[in-house]
Amino acid sequence: MKKLALIGTTWPFRGGGIASFNERLARAFQAQGYEVTIYTFSLQYPSFLFPGKTQYSEQPAPTNLKIEICINSMNPFNWISVGRKIKATNPDLVLVRYWLPLMGPCLGTILRIIKGNKHSKIICIADNVIPHEKRPGDKPFTQYFVAPVDGFVTMSAKVLSDLKAFTQTRAIQAVHPLYDNFGDPLDKAQAKEHLGIPVEQPIILFFGFIRKYKGLDLLLAAMAILKEQARSHPEMLVPKLLVAGEFYDAEAGYQEQIDQLGIRDLLILRTDFIADDQVRYYLSAADFVIQPYKNATQSGVTPLAYHFEKPMLVTNVGGLAELVPDGKVGLVVEPNAAAIAEAVKKLYALGENHFLPQLRAEKIKYGWNQLVQTIEALAQTPLP
Repeated sequence: MKKLALIGTTWPFRGGGIASFNERLARAFQAQGYEVTIYTFSLQYPSFLFPGKTQYSEQPAPTNLKIEICINSMNPFNWISVGRKIKATNPDLVLVRYWLPLMGPCLGTILRIIKGNKHSKIICIADNVIPHEKRPGDKPFTQYFVAPVDGFVTMSAKVLSDLKAFTQTRAIQAVHPLYDNFGDPLDKAQAKEHLGIPVEQPIILFFGFIRKYKGLDLLLAAMAILKEQARSHPEMLVPKLLVAGEFYDAEAGYQEQIDQLGIRDLLILRTDFIADDQVRYYLSAADFVIQPYKNATQSGVTPLAYHFEKPMLVTNVGGLAELVPDGKVGLVVEPNAAAIAEAVKKLYALGENHFLPQLRAEKIKYGWNQLVQTIEALAQTPLP
């Protein structure tokens, strides 16, 4: 039986999409006959660096997954011991997630030690290489990390391009699989009832951690434009915006913007962390999913929307538009409030049913087995 060591965030950390992705990918490898161990963090971020309320999950540990809680991202002595521990297990494949340069020294050291066994092939799934929010040390930390990696998988052309500034090691682009681990879609009325939303209320959804680059401020400004237009066109449909996700940015600025724009009556704010068992209610309740990002590589919200068969509005930044064929599974617009407001109106004018046939056809591409096969093929490529 082949052995896979997966290094990255998982339970007991929340981790958002990355933790869910890692757990789902581990199960996909298990289904292909691998013995999988996930090596996750005992300390992921020092509390003063963490932007949310808590790093830790309130959910029970996932079943049928072997998880080693052992990596202290801030302790170099720990990196050495963890590297030796994984090296001694002699895994055939080491799969590591890279999403933040802060993790470069820790992960780069662990990988260098593992590489000493002259057996393990090291593949990185790179979510970001150049981060959305830049910090001192980003470039040298990433440069240190990439050196021991034998191959890279990215899920956007932007990250694939960014990698070229750091390494010429083989890298390929794969599609982000669907998040199918949050349960099946629910009837919209049932989902709204669970969330305490009137069944007849039109809903657009902003989902996920709230950070500057995700452009919630643009979407709030777009809601104000729609409200103003409705004053002179009373027949105009103005949906409510359901904001579902924890603030990883200063909340006060958004609350001040909401009051200045006078749009609190158009908002439903659910800004605590959304537990995994609640995700399907939020996606199922929405008519459309809105991603008003100011910059991006890719987004885990897109495959989530595909799974729940929700048409999307995305801005034309980074890799977002690659996965959302304009006019077919959603709309692609420029990242400004006026364009977003017009696109929201267009979504409702076209209606959900306009997008569903193409959306259902497109989602077939996004299976977990395809990603497993892509990683295996990359791992089998001879080293230069």
